Amino acid sequence: MRQVDAVIARRLSSSVPLIGEVSHYIISAGGKRLRPALLLLVAGALEYRGEQHFNLAAVVEFIHTATLLHDDVVDESTMRRGKPTANESFGNAASVLVGDFLHSRAFQMMVDADSMRVMQILSEATNIIAEGEVQQLINTHNVDLDEAGYLSVIRSKTAKLFEASARLAAVLTEAPAALEEACANYGRSLGTAFQVIDDALDYDGDTTVMGKNIGDDLREGKVTLPLIIAMQRANADDRQMIVDAIEQGSTPHMAHIVQVVKDTGSLEATRAAAALQAQEAIDCLALLPRNAYTDALTTLASQLLARRE
Repeated sequence: MRQVDAVIARRLSSSVPLIGEVSHYIISAGGKRLRPALLLLVAGALEYRGEQHFNLAAVVEFIHTATLLHDDVVDESTMRRGKPTANESFGNAASVLVGDFLHSRAFQMMVDADSMRVMQILSEATNIIAEGEVQQLINTHNVDLDEAGYLSVIRSKTAKLFEASARLAAVLTEAPAALEEACANYGRSLGTAFQVIDDALDYDGDTTVMGKNIGDDLREGKVTLPLIIAMQRANADDRQMIVDAIEQGSTPHMAHIVQVVKDTGSLEATRAAAALQAQEAIDCLALLPRNAYTDALTTLASQLLARRE
């Protein structure tokens, strides 16, 4: 990861000072670097001996960071990881344009791999992520969104970059098709579990640890799995209260809604759904060589369920 951070620092350079300022602001905000770490772990598990994985791990982080910049503008977010968002600090225009810079810089860096397959994976992932973002926008305030529709969005918006990260490592090692698919499936299931847990934490997390407020998703009109399950299980009055909050984007009864989510067992059901995805990820590792990296990938999927931020 130190090697990846070195690549990131080197490739953030620009002759335009504001680009460097905003880029460094968001990159240094303390993210988990989970996607680049996943790429490095899978490459290690497959015994990769080159250095191109450092470059591609940085590419993945740039793509992820660009989506965060654009997300925060779309969601009108003011806080991320306990500090003001880039759009709050620098304005919407700067955030969008620097996000565009990070996307274009990522594509410049992809060329260094000298692989059409790498370009195909990352260009497809970037396109699907954008589609997921648009679909999430369409689903805003949609009380009829069901679990299948919810999963479809997060597999595009979140899990696709996890999938691409794991697949890229397999491509670098020239792994056979079945092994490449196993790696990609691990990444997709891991990314899905990650987002499902993230959505549970929006109703059950520690605000000081998460760096955002409980119920932010509902305030933005986002219908996530805890709410979907709560609406299925709640009594008529409580369900109507949740429906009104989703449709109006107004949350005067936030404390009560959070309690309904908890009392209906929706958080337990959401975590069970995440656990199922995490186990699917672990099962995908059966085709990989057994070594310290594969053990770490198993641990990563297992410990994901205990995350509180």
